[in-house]
Amino acid sequence: MIIDFHTHVFPDAIAKSTIDFLASKSGYVPYGDGSLKSLISLMDNGNVDKSVILPVVTKPSQFKSINEFAHKLNNTDRIYSFGGIHPADETPFEHLDQIKQMGLYGIKLHPDYQSAFIDDKRYIEIIRYALSIGLAIVTHAGIDEGCSGEVKCTPDRILHMFDAVYKGNMPTQPRIILAHAGGFKMHTEVLEKLCGIPAYFDLAYVMEYADPDIIMSIIRTHGADKILFATDSPWSDQKISIKKLKSLPLSAEEIDKIFSKNALTILNK
Repeated sequence: MIIDFHTHVFPDAIAKSTIDFLASKSGYVPYGDGSLKSLISLMDNGNVDKSVILPVVTKPSQFKSINEFAHKLNNTDRIYSFGGIHPADETPFEHLDQIKQMGLYGIKLHPDYQSAFIDDKRYIEIIRYALSIGLAIVTHAGIDEGCSGEVKCTPDRILHMFDAVYKGNMPTQPRIILAHAGGFKMHTEVLEKLCGIPAYFDLAYVMEYADPDIIMSIIRTHGADKILFATDSPWSDQKISIKKLKSLPLSAEEIDKIFSKNALTILNK
């Protein structure tokens, strides 16, 4: 089984325009148009069994519409969906309860798009409460080339966030996922500072672009039991990413963990 733990889908009416806008900001060329139909086509082409959708709430007023769309996607065959919340949400605990009641699997945070550092006290409160009610958390980590200004989720700030959330009582079973192998284009720091912490790293948008030796070093140092296959589709092609992961010197057991077993643990499947 193959589960892509990091994908994006938008309502049909705005999918293409949204992807075109994001492409113009980042300079990246997408593999699909951001619609559910496009994602399913990419999944079929890559023999991906399931995909996890990670919506991003870029302003508090989007909470209702984005999470209702996520809930609709979550009832679609082959799709699992997280919800989204903004750090400036005025009723975050109530909204996290709603996300849980909707049957969504967790929340996606994007500090750069949400204009807040990952160790902001508002994020700390949101993450603590989300964990307390059984929601997983995925956060963008590292550089986002579509955003200017200071990087909002660096390895140092991630460590500060972990200290504030867990207060020294680190969990044995991680529920926080750091996207882009712990920090996009900050992998030397990830190796030095983050490998070994109780968090999953997803491989979104790194299989096609990062040095394979760096990826292997992160997997070996952090442990294959805390790595998730992911593509950031439509920004990476699932078929190409799968081929590149299979080309790494990993055992069959490690490949199985990365492709699906670790994801199923997070999703309680």
